[in-house]
Amino acid sequence: MAVLEILEFPDPRLRTRAKPVKEVSDATRRLIDDMFETMYEAPGIGLAATQVNVHERILVIDISEERNQPLVFINPEVRVIDPDLGQYDEGCLSVPGFYETVSRPSRVEVTALGRDGERFTRELDGLLAICLQHE
Repeated sequence: MAVLEILEFPDPRLRTRAKPVKEVSDATRRLIDDMFETMYEAPGIGLAATQVNVHERILVIDISEERNQPLVFINPEVRVIDPDLGQYDEGCLSVPGFYETVSRPSRVEVTALGRDGERFTRELDGLLAICLQHE
């Protein structure tokens, strides 16, 4: 595994539209491993592939204190379940040291591919829902 360079604002590559992953391959899984190592080293709780200059629809999240609940979302599709908004002070690894209070729906449903390439659907709430929407 390797720690990857995280692009920082105002790098224009951060605005590149990510493309869907066509196949979850060994190379995809290596990238995911590197993304987790990069996120934990930073330290952060979420990281999108675009932030490490890979413009594919992959994001990794681990909101656990122990860093032992890694979640992978490939080609995520998000649907709002509850329009009630939650407010969180959000930071971003691509904008170091900056935090802003942001309002987002506090309950969503996500359908995505996992690390194994299998499709899953999961309801998320609280910080996990906020983090997914941020990424």
